[in-house]
Amino acid sequence: MPIYDFSLKDLRAYHSDVLPPQDFDAFWQRTLDETRAFPLAAAFEPFESGLKLVEVFDVTFAGFGGHPVKAWLILPRQRSAPLPAVVKFIGYGGGRGFPQDHLLWPAAGYATLVMDTRGQGSTWSKGDTADPVGSDSAHPGSMTRGILSPETYYYRRVFSDAVRAIEAARSHEAIDGGRIAVTGGSQGGGIAIAAAALDPTVKALMPDVPFLCDFPRAVSITPRDPFPEISRFLAVHRDRIEQVFATLNYFDGVCFAARIKASALVSVALMDTVCPPSTIFAAFNALASTDKTLREYGFNDHEGGGAFQERAQLEWLAERL
Repeated sequence: MPIYDFSLKDLRAYHSDVLPPQDFDAFWQRTLDETRAFPLAAAFEPFESGLKLVEVFDVTFAGFGGHPVKAWLILPRQRSAPLPAVVKFIGYGGGRGFPQDHLLWPAAGYATLVMDTRGQGSTWSKGDTADPVGSDSAHPGSMTRGILSPETYYYRRVFSDAVRAIEAARSHEAIDGGRIAVTGGSQGGGIAIAAAALDPTVKALMPDVPFLCDFPRAVSITPRDPFPEISRFLAVHRDRIEQVFATLNYFDGVCFAARIKASALVSVALMDTVCPPSTIFAAFNALASTDKTLREYGFNDHEGGGAFQERAQLEWLAERL
């Protein structure tokens, strides 16, 4: 895929026109207050994974609406004190899968909690968490579920679940609640950005090729799903364009980034046709953090930096947690 977005010089200088609604902070505070009205009820059931060097727990906690959300907690067996933790979120269409899918951070000595994504997990890795909330008419997929109002939009529930996942991790005795990082690729990166903004105790943020940023630009230029789910919805609902983008402003990574002070290591692929590079630069340039780094992969599509980025993350996080 040739480069189709701005030149690298213009990408580095790009700032999105997306602005948070006036009640952005109040909306999210109310959302979290409603979510926290239900007891967290985090349960950690020992799980026989067949893995000898880690201890695995099948986790259930109460997310948005008190709905049960699944996760894995994976701990190095050899530990003598509470551990720093990495909370990981999953890419679009995937679920938490199996414990053996998530061994990088435990192998590096971190407790790792992997949140299942409600209503997903049947595309490329299996999930175990239902989304029991219905919606108005929607395009197939998750992007337009409840999109006519921020109150009903799908990602209101997912982002609330993400904050509760951090709280569930913090509640476990093996975890040092003052040393928590969040990470994920694509959708997982977008969720991580929202989680770091909504939980200011998060110390480090590591989103890879993050999704859910600068919606207006992404929907207008990217040829590959999931963003085009929104454009196809609007091709049918021609009278809902303004309403839809008004909703999306409450969920845009650009708006969340301006509220993040945690250290941040972000990656972008300059040939990415799923998450256009300009949308990631927009979120990165909006970050309020004074300790932020963007790694650019000039000839990669949505696979991003792969193992190169993982090695960079390992070195970077060791200096911060």
